[in-house]
Amino acid sequence: MDDEIQKTQEDRKKMEQELASMNAVTFDTDFYSSNKFEGYEKSIPVNDDDDNFDTENEVARKMASFTAPKQFFKEVPRGGGEEEEVSGFNKPSKIIDREDDYRRRRLNRVISPERNDPFLDKTPGPEVRTYADVMREEALKRQKEELMKEIAKKKKEEMEKAADGRDIKEKEVVEKPVQKRRNRWDQSQDEGGVKKAKTGSDWDMPDSTPGIGRWDATPTPGRVGDATPSVKKNRWDETPTPGRVADSDATPAGGATPGATPAGMSWDATPKLAGLATPTPKRQRSRWDETPATMGSATPMPGATPTAAYTPGVTPLGGGELATPTPGAINLRGPLTPEQYNLMRWEKDIEERNRPLTDEELDAMFPQEGYKILDPPASYVPIRTPARKLLATPTPMGTPLYSIPEENRGQQFDVPKEMPGGLPFMKPEDYQYFGSLLNEEDEEELSPDEQKERKIMKLLLKVKNGTPPQRKTALRQLTDKAREFGAGPLFNRILPLLMQPTLEDQERHLLVKVIDRVLYKLDELVRPYVHKILVVIEPLLIDEDYYARVEGREIISNLSKAAGLATMIAAMRPDIDNIDEYVRNTTARAFSVVASALGIPALLPFLKAVCQSKKSWQARHTGIKIVQQIAILIGCAVLPHLRSLVEIIEHGLNDENQKVRTITALSLAALAEAAAPYGIESFDSVLKPLWKGIRSHRGKVLAAFLKAIGFIIPLMDAVYASYYTKEVMVVLIREFQSPDEEMKKIVLKVVKQCVSTEGVEPDYIRQDILPEFFRNFWVRRMALDRRNYKQLVETTVEIANKVGVADIVGRIVEDLKDESEPYRRMVMETIEKVVANLGASDIDSRLEELLIDGILYAFQEQTSDDANVMLNGFGAVVNALGQRVKPYLPQICGTIKWRLNNKSAKVRQQAADLISRIAVVMKQCGEEQLMGHLGVVLYEYLGEEYPEVLGSILGALKAIVNVIGMTKMTPPIKDLLPRLTPILKNRHEKVQENCIDLVGRIADRGAEFVPAREWMRICFELLEMLKAHKKGIRRATVNTFGYIAKAIGPQDVLATLLNNLKVQERQNRVCTTVAIAIVAETCSPFTVLPALMNEYRVPELNVQNGVLKSLSFLFEYIGEMGKDYIYAVTPLLEDALMDRDLVHRQTAASAVKHMALGVAGLGCEDALVHLLNYVWPNIFETSPHVINAVMEAIEGMRVALGAAVVLNYCLQGLFHPARKVREVYWKIYNSLYIGAQDALVASYPILEDEESNVYSRPELNMFI
Repeated sequence: MDDEIQKTQEDRKKMEQELASMNAVTFDTDFYSSNKFEGYEKSIPVNDDDDNFDTENEVARKMASFTAPKQFFKEVPRGGGEEEEVSGFNKPSKIIDREDDYRRRRLNRVISPERNDPFLDKTPGPEVRTYADVMREEALKRQKEELMKEIAKKKKEEMEKAADGRDIKEKEVVEKPVQKRRNRWDQSQDEGGVKKAKTGSDWDMPDSTPGIGRWDATPTPGRVGDATPSVKKNRWDETPTPGRVADSDATPAGGATPGATPAGMSWDATPKLAGLATPTPKRQRSRWDETPATMGSATPMPGATPTAAYTPGVTPLGGGELATPTPGAINLRGPLTPEQYNLMRWEKDIEERNRPLTDEELDAMFPQEGYKILDPPASYVPIRTPARKLLATPTPMGTPLYSIPEENRGQQFDVPKEMPGGLPFMKPEDYQYFGSLLNEEDEEELSPDEQKERKIMKLLLKVKNGTPPQRKTALRQLTDKAREFGAGPLFNRILPLLMQPTLEDQERHLLVKVIDRVLYKLDELVRPYVHKILVVIEPLLIDEDYYARVEGREIISNLSKAAGLATMIAAMRPDIDNIDEYVRNTTARAFSVVASALGIPALLPFLKAVCQSKKSWQARHTGIKIVQQIAILIGCAVLPHLRSLVEIIEHGLNDENQKVRTITALSLAALAEAAAPYGIESFDSVLKPLWKGIRSHRGKVLAAFLKAIGFIIPLMDAVYASYYTKEVMVVLIREFQSPDEEMKKIVLKVVKQCVSTEGVEPDYIRQDILPEFFRNFWVRRMALDRRNYKQLVETTVEIANKVGVADIVGRIVEDLKDESEPYRRMVMETIEKVVANLGASDIDSRLEELLIDGILYAFQEQTSDDANVMLNGFGAVVNALGQRVKPYLPQICGTIKWRLNNKSAKVRQQAADLISRIAVVMKQCGEEQLMGHLGVVLYEYLGEEYPEVLGSILGALKAIVNVIGMTKMTPPIKDLLPRLTPILKNRHEKVQENCIDLVGRIADRGAEFVPAREWMRICFELLEMLKAHKKGIRRATVNTFGYIAKAIGPQDVLATLLNNLKVQERQNRVCTTVAIAIVAETCSPFTVLPALMNEYRVPELNVQNGVLKSLSFLFEYIGEMGKDYIYAVTPLLEDALMDRDLVHRQTAASAVKHMALGVAGLGCEDALVHLLNYVWPNIFETSPHVINAVMEAIEGMRVALGAAVVLNYCLQGLFHPARKVREVYWKIYNSLYIGAQDALVASYPILEDEESNVYSRPELNMFI
């Protein structure tokens, strides 16, 4: 967005902050500025460009749209740094850099421990988490969440009461003259604190930490409950440590007797419930005040209430201090940036160097005699934490959790020059996952499990950071040995890597690929890890990158096929009513993928149960969202299940929870959109509640209901659609004024759908809809948001289709001169689409003047990069008006010429592009002289330095040459072409393409104007063009060879091309062979074949293959002309089909195929049978390319010789004793049967008649 808007916002923020703090001294900044040079120019512009640029754009910059809502500033892409554009490609991006806060919440989820696989026959041990455990934990989480909300509510009420009481007291105090009346904002922080402590209830005690509840695996931003955890000792707050028996559930420590009086309870207190001790009046230390200690053990004691370190549904936290931390430990440390990691490494290094010497080391240094070892004094305590701690300031990751592990002496601190064992280079952020690979331990000494672990880590590191060959072999090994490694070790290594905050797109893609491959192999072994995998893969479903979403869907669908429906439901059911909206959203999307993989009917009973859940609205909401996602994902495939899906969710329209009503309406909209234009009968039951809904609801719910109706109306018959449209229009027109962006989008969409249905009369639209529509929607704000902009243009175009061009264009044509450029662009795009759809016949002369005037203004005033809208608009309008543009052409051409001389490259490019758009209309208007003049002007600009602009200028010249022809062209062709020859050397794609097109056109139509020597020069330049990356350029080049050969005779061109067959590059040779074939086609094959066949005698593989390929293309192009040349080339093909080189035989076979297809039915069967005898022995080749070519040659022979001949060859091997031989022959027989079943009837054996069956077919017994 504009810098100016941003600046205004920042100023406003500062002002608000200052007002809030009330201690900042404020003064009039217009007069007194903190910086007296503020607003002065700090540098003199180097050239005029810098100086004038701003003044030019002043008008365009000051858009009257300071009111745009905040979200648009995020959406409008801001120009990146210049350096990115210069290099041509940007660095690989980290995923986290492009994610918004919502998507970042994936990092808050913790990878859950594996769960029990119910399909195993054995009973799960106490340490395995079953479905029941998980559901119980979820219920606890929910309970805690509700409790927190209650507490927050109560606290708020208390504070309000206290504040009211204070206000009353203050009113009383006002009467006393001595004391100045103080407002409650005037109190300084600490005074307020003191007062609170006296008056507030015990809810008001300040908490030391804003509470992330310890059940809260996911701290959700913006939730009320989180900010205010309770201080009272209640049983959720208890941390059961072994040794404290405050909880009846907690495991008592070794010495404690269960049933002893709980700690923290005085002897005379009456215990209320076992384990729920009544707190003594003195305030106990809240567990929020303590630094959470890392729990060493990953597995909780059975029956223990989970502690902070073991969150239900969460990977247990292994010690953060282990050499290879578990996923949880990594998560606990928080996202570790490479800088922090390096800091730790340095610190560890210094620790290592400065650690005190041990007795053994001192013994080794000093002689044994002559020294006495003194005991340290009793009071001496060594300092463990040196003052020069590098991490003295607490880092964001929370220092307490990082404890320096015991050093392994063999570990290398600095990155070794060469990674051990040929491993790829490790990035700093990889150390916490792969660090242990640097320990030079002897692998033989490790236990088998550790060896397996190490092997997996090595392979993963190769996949993540290795070279492509390394990656390929590592992937293959991981896949092949997946079952041997086992699901646990694999996923415990792969999944934490995917949660790494510094992951890049490419790395994620590779790791996801690993999971995909491994899933296939592991199959049912994956069941205990389904939830783990989902936690990591679900975020891909909402990634902004399309391919990431596809990848995520693929994995989840493979996972559901491997694990089966029951396991998938068991894994995801607890997340359906998770307290975190992010989890519910991703789970709904994952469920829709499961439904599409395993079939909707399988999931219907489950969906029905979830959508009717009485326990929580979250479950109903997610269930209905699943239906919506299914509709979005599988589109029209919902039709067979439409009725049952609608029945499952229809009750949601009357749900007591507003969010459930909203999502139900949105789901119905998605279902209707997917089913369009069928399925109206399925929606009968919901029409009534929707109808009532739009009368009674407001805001978001109303928007959703409108959307549903908007999608259902197009499914109706014309009569009903017309009635419902008129009814719903009343509400829509009322909502035109809504300030809510989402509502605007929906209203526009619904208007579009209603207007486009049959049975809605244009007059009704003109009178009732248009005035309000234009007043409320055609405003500048709408142009600032891409989605609004697009929707508004679409709706307006749809209305225009009903009411005609003049009504719409007449209303917005004035806005082409508006001062806001985005708005002008929106107007232009609308006009372009309307005019392109409906033509310009009902635009009267006055409107035509306004239109041309407005378009010229908008075209000249534009400053933004997106020039295409204006160009397309200009082109569409001029082409639609046709000859009516004649009076305006001098003005338009004047503008173009003036702009071709502009110092800005973009402006010049646009002007040239415009010429190519309007050239045809200029010809219609008979303005050939004007075009000739423009041609000369463009010719003078061929020295342009910017390739983009040069490409456009060549395009414009091409358009002019096409339209006015070669003879009338100014400058004359003989001057123009030599000027183009050097431009062919330009390596820019746009220049190459336009230049080669222009040269090709001249070679085709006006070759006689140019001397042959110039054409030969161009031939040599064209050879270089065959290296181009773009296929269009190569194709145009090859065609141009044909035109040039036609113009100057094939000999010289052919000599050049045959010479080019000797080069190494394959692409170049292939294009050359195509060019030779085209030359043969344009100049008759007899001019080319002698030289070509002579070239085959060169004993060089590339050349011979090139000749054969040329023959193949040649016979493909010349078709039945081949009958005159087939006998000439047969000896050459014989030789090629007997060559030892595979490629020779392959290419020769494809030449035979084209030949056979070309001469079918022209009496060349003798030559073809001869060639077939050479082709047939190759049927046992194994190389896929060769066997394809041979089979295709045999298919060609089937067409040319008839199926019976080929069948005779085939019969000899159908019953051969060797299977490999039989397979090939049957393959040929099958393709024969598929291709010529009817022709084979004549070849069936003659069988004797039996009593009941007559086999003789007398009509086939004909002898000639």
